[in-house]
Amino acid sequence: MTISFDAGDPAGAAASLREMVEAATDLLLRSAEGVSDQQARQPSLLPGWSRGHLLTHVARNADSLRNLLVWARTGVETPQYRHPDERAEGIAAGAGRSAAELLADLAASAAALDAEAARLPDTAWAAQVRKMNGDGHPAWYILWRRLTEVEFHHVDLGVGYAAADWPAPFATYGLAQVAGDFTGPDSPAVLLQCSDAPVVVQIGPAGEQAVHTVTGPVRSLLAWLAGRSAGAGLTTEPPGPPPTLPAW
Repeated sequence: MTISFDAGDPAGAAASLREMVEAATDLLLRSAEGVSDQQARQPSLLPGWSRGHLLTHVARNADSLRNLLVWARTGVETPQYRHPDERAEGIAAGAGRSAAELLADLAASAAALDAEAARLPDTAWAAQVRKMNGDGHPAWYILWRRLTEVEFHHVDLGVGYAAADWPAPFATYGLAQVAGDFTGPDSPAVLLQCSDAPVVVQIGPAGEQAVHTVTGPVRSLLAWLAGRSAGAGLTTEPPGPPPTLPAW
């Protein structure tokens, strides 16, 4: 599948992304079905979070992004979270539930998000909404944000799904998006060269010449940038380990 992210066709972008979110969610639900009560209490691959914390977070993320879809549809400002502590409180409150409760919540919240997406008229996908930090973006980008949550946290669940399983369109677009977050003074100037796609991007402060080139499959490069890999499958010039990155 090729994602159409034409700024002039927000409804087309939303349609492509909605398909990808549905497919990614189905795979996550399948994995969550195999999580036992004991496994739900065990650590995920995210430091400090059990699998219960992680699955609860993905469910509450769906609720919060649904608020933004309501905003886009109605034109009435509906913040992602009502107050700054709501996100953390929701995760803490739900993390200790049984595996069955976690799964039911994950499925119901995802279904509610998709149902709200189905209600948006084509014109609403161009409406502007805002993230928690105040940054604005068009409504279709809500679905991209949801896709990243599902794909990254499916890996973090630690039950067999890995970066190598990411769909190629997600990994290719995601690499460019995540690379755009590494422009600060603490980011090394690195040229990222995909060995399996015609994609080359650079990270680091604007205007600074790259001093390293890191080459590898697009999924491996994205996993490294997103903190899901120490650099497995990548090669670096000059030879050596990949440069140290700030936390994404």
